[in-house]
Amino acid sequence: MTDLIPMLLALSQQIKEIKMMVQLLRQSRAVVLNDSWLDNQEVLQLLHISLRTLQTLRSNGTLPYSKIRGKFYYKVSDIEQLLQENYYNHNFKQDGSK
Repeated sequence: MTDLIPMLLALSQQIKEIKMMVQLLRQSRAVVLNDSWLDNQEVLQLLHISLRTLQTLRSNGTLPYSKIRGKFYYKVSDIEQLLQENYYNHNFKQDGSK
């Protein structure tokens, strides 16, 4: 029974280390994704919107883009920013309190 306590403490420490590694991987993956670009089709599928809606987001300046030889590309970070700016949680008042 006394051998069990040090073993549990060691296991707990290993779990903490694994948790930290997973968090670092998630952060580094997020950085890589933020720097990547998506084409029209990928954005349509990601946001579940029509081509016309995407065109409107481009035309009114809501979603920045790059155009190369007639093909449009969008930064993942710009799409995430658009989603964050339009995020609404009905459980919270405007001041952030419940």
